[in-house]
Amino acid sequence: MTMNAWEGAAPVRWMLREPSNAPVDNGWRIMSAADSSEYLADSGNWRITDFNDACAIEPALIGIYDLPVGSDLQIVVDESGKRVVETSTGRVLMPEQLYVPPTQRL
Repeated sequence: MTMNAWEGAAPVRWMLREPSNAPVDNGWRIMSAADSSEYLADSGNWRITDFNDACAIEPALIGIYDLPVGSDLQIVVDESGKRVVETSTGRVLMPEQLYVPPTQRL
């Protein structure tokens, strides 16, 4: 997660799932709306973050947890509300596509 997102300097906007780098790495790279290419290139602007902590910052992340490697998403907020969208297609992820914790499944 970028420091801008972690510290609340800007809202979470972009989520990209890459292959894991370690057993405890779920592969999600979470970026803020303010992050530039230059900012993202500086490793000092990133921090390893527990996914639950990231979800406490942005609850919309809860649903993306088990989407596959290669997922490239963004959070869109407008007069219609907040939703998770595929970056390449603009397609809104529907609730049935998002993760539901086992204890909450029907």
